[in-house]
Amino acid sequence: MMKVTMYGSHLCPDTLYAINELAARKVKIEFKNLSGSMADLKAFLPLREGNPMFDEPRANGSIGIPYFIMEDGFTTLELDDVLARL
Repeated sequence: MMKVTMYGSHLCPDTLYAINELAARKVKIEFKNLSGSMADLKAFLPLREGNPMFDEPRANGSIGIPYFIMEDGFTTLELDDVLARL
């Protein structure tokens, strides 16, 4: 089973939904909690800055979470993309 690194926050309903969906499918999740860890936040910011994937969230005043990095290097903001690749 592929491992998924997920940046998000326990304060974000979309993040919580994604965690539950991935856990139900027995996906190994490395969760990076942006609201609970300064180190995780600092690691996320360079991934977000200058990345066109985050243009729309930035324009809408959103953070752009949950953000998924799959073991094969594929990245997405969409849980459905992750589920389709499992």
